Formats: sequence, C-alpha cells, structure tokens
Amino acid sequence: MSSSYTMPRPATGPTPPPIPTNLLIGGEWREAAAKKRIDVFNPSNGEVLTTIANCDIDEGLAAVAAADKAAPGWAATSPRARSEILRKCHELIVANADWLAMLISLENGKALPDARGEVLYAAEFYRWYAEEAVRILGEVGVAPSGSNRILVEYQPIGIALLITPWNFPAAMATRKIAPALAAGCTCILKPATETPLTAFAIAELMMQAGVPPGVINVLTTDKAGPLANAILHDPRVRKLSFTGSTQVGRLLLREAADQVISSAMELGGNAPFLVFDDAVIADALDGAMIAKMRNGGEACTAANRFYAHRSIYDSFTDGIVDRMSRWKLGEGTDPKTTLGAMINEKAVRKISELVDDAVAKGGKLLLGGLRLNRPGYYYPPTVIVDVPDNADLLHEEIFGPVVALQSFDSDEEAIRKANDTEYGLAAYVYTSNLKRGLQICEKIEAGMIALNRGLMSDPAAPFGGVKQSGLGREGSHHGLMEFCEAKYVAVSW
Repeated sequence: MSSSYTMPRPATGPTPPPIPTNLLIGGEWREAAAKKRIDVFNPSNGEVLTTIANCDIDEGLAAVAAADKAAPGWAATSPRARSEILRKCHELIVANADWLAMLISLENGKALPDARGEVLYAAEFYRWYAEEAVRILGEVGVAPSGSNRILVEYQPIGIALLITPWNFPAAMATRKIAPALAAGCTCILKPATETPLTAFAIAELMMQAGVPPGVINVLTTDKAGPLANAILHDPRVRKLSFTGSTQVGRLLLREAADQVISSAMELGGNAPFLVFDDAVIADALDGAMIAKMRNGGEACTAANRFYAHRSIYDSFTDGIVDRMSRWKLGEGTDPKTTLGAMINEKAVRKISELVDDAVAKGGKLLLGGLRLNRPGYYYPPTVIVDVPDNADLLHEEIFGPVVALQSFDSDEEAIRKANDTEYGLAAYVYTSNLKRGLQICEKIEAGMIALNRGLMSDPAAPFGGVKQSGLGREGSHHGLMEFCEAKYVAVSW
C-alpha cells in the first residue's frame, strides 16, 4: 500500500517528486485509519494509476479540529505575510508547470495543451489573491443622525469546506483555496476522487511555500455525502464553497441550512452561443472552438447550444464541421493530441445518449456521433444541425465535444432561446455592432457573457451564475469577500 505515486518524467522540466496519496491533516500525510483505498484511473486507457486513502467521518472531523487549531494563528498573520506565502505558491506552481500538466493529463485524460493552460490559470489565482490579501479595506462613516460613527471591518469568516470537481482539478482548487487563505481562513479541501493527485500535489507545494500546518487540509473519500454532512454539522465550520452539479448543490444547501452556513455554489450551465447576421464568421468560428472544445467540452462554461441567424446559418455550419473535423483525438499525454479522453465510461455513455436522442427526434448528424472502439473513454468531435426543441441536449449539459445547432430569424427569438433554460452561468454573443451586442447582453439571463470572445474566465473577474447555476462569485475581489464577514461597530468620538 504505497503512500505516494511516482509519475513518468515529462519531456521537459524538473523530475516530478513523488505525489502523496494519503490524507493531509494538520500538516501530516496520514493513511486512513481503516486502511481502505480508492483506485484512480487513467481515462486514456482505463488502467489504474494508483490508489488513494479513503477517509471516514472521524478523520473528517480530525481535519476540522486541525483547521480550528490553526485558525487563530493564521487569522492573526499579517496580510503582507499571507500575501508573500501566496506569491510563493504561485511561483512554485509555475516552476513545476510541466509535470503538473502531465499529472492532470494522466488522471483527467485532457490533452497536454489544455492541461498546461489549466496549470498556469490555476497559478494565477495565487498571484491575484496575493495582491488582494493586503486590500481588505474597512469603512468609516457618519450616521445620518450625526450621533455616532459607523465603523465596518472585515474579518475571516472561519473554517471553510471546499468541494471541487474533476474537470479542472488544479484551477477549481486554487480558485477556492487562494481567496480563503488571503482572507485569513483555514480550510478543508475535498477533491473529486477521479482526480485527487493534482490536489495532493498542489497541497504539497503549498506547504513548501510556507503554508502553516492545518491551514490547508485535504480529504478523499468514496462516501462524499456522509463526510460532507458530518463536517457541515460541526459548529466550527462556517463556510461551504462547492463546484459541481446543481443536483448535488441542492443537497449540500439543505445540509448547510442546519447550521446556517454561508454557502457559495458554482453549479451547472447550459451556455448559448449566439451568432447574429452581422457577425464576422471567421471570428465566431474561432471563438466557437474555444468556447466548445476547451477541456474537450468538459466545462460548465462550455458552449452547449449554438444559434446562428438564418442568413448565415449554412456558412457557419460548414465552418463548424470543418473546424471540428481537425481535432486530433488521442491519449492526453501524447504531444500530438488536441482532444483527449472523457473522464469515465459514465460520461461517454451520457454523451452518446444525448446525441442518439437528438438524432432520433430529427436532428441531422453531420460529423461524428459514434463512440470509438478502443481502450479508454473517448467520444469523437460531433456536429448535429437542425436540432429540435424537444431534444434533451438542448436542456442538459453535454459535457463533451458535441455541437448542437439551430437557426433563428430575429434578435428577440435568439434571446428567448438563450434564456429558455433553468441555468444561467455563461453565454456567448457575436455581432459587429457593439451597441446591439451590449443591448442583447443586458437581456440574456447569465452571470457571465463573452461578447465577441470565446473565453471569459479570468482570476480578476467575478465568476458565477444566476438562476440554478449558483450563488455567489469566485475570482476578483468578490471572491475574496465570500470568505469575509462584515463587523459593524457603532462608536462616538
């Protein structure tokens, strides 16, 4: 039963260190008491990479105790000192970007260019919040009556439970950890068991950067529900930050309600991609490939439903088929691969079901549509046009390399189609008229909109959705304030 995983050496960069595979509690890597393990698979070939510790509820509460013990000291640490530690975290991740990218490709299946992009994006959250840590500013004002001053300061909210998904194992972790630590909070990270090694590696680098014991704890388990419930019912825990499905988010909110825990939810998406009659088609096609195929389509911000004006529908469709046919499918760690494997068999089966349903209901398949007969979990680039309104893939996240197209005749129809979903995370709009574009953006029900761009994610921007896509924001100064409580003092002088 190994306590670490030794990965292959990348073509460039330093030799990877052994990756911990046990639980991180109070600055120590511990084997689970029951000595149970969880298999971690390589989606590119379906083989087991290694095993990781499988914690129980007692170990979850031990992590809470470790975070609680470390909390007073970390909250009292000066903003500048916290800032310098976060800056060092950024430097260490960038210095180790090559092997971290390979590690992500191995356990997630994504192509190396996507993996390396994720590593650098993940590192930026440490740099951004290193800068924000020293900018938690209070307020002072005079009460309208003139009787006293209103003094407001912002303090760490307390111990935070951070639950992250498998699709961006580095970035989804750092997007939560960095603001929590910048605010002075301690935390417990529960990464997805499909991709835990990246979280372990980042935590190890964080300790090398000087993060004190107990400030960051990492737990893995195959019983996520009971573990999360136990932690959320511990009165010492005051924050929940979750990224994942809307269905699981609803369950966690119910559990968090018992202790009235502040909750941030980044949930499902169903992003529309609108191409209007005055759009530059080449630019829209470039943006479509980024919005759809980044991370192989396994992203909550991925363009899910494509709507093109009837006057340019055929030319845009032809361009989509041409662009989608150029992707090179293969193992994520192969430098020639541009589209890697999906995360597991369940994911491929779900994509197949959505595609088959759309075709059965009248959609026309122009590219792909049949899963590959090879080891691993692959689905080819797929294009379906004239998708009927009742097709399931217009109402559910595809989470794969599938483009579903419809035409529209007016701005009003396009906006109506875009808003015809319970989700409201992201949307994409292409038009040459800035005034028209901004007017359309105002009417689209989404927390984030990319206007004439295929990429919107940025550590300096507030990331989050409306409707059933979530609560709160990550990134930017908003993300820092999610981990702060406002304290008001009425004072006279």
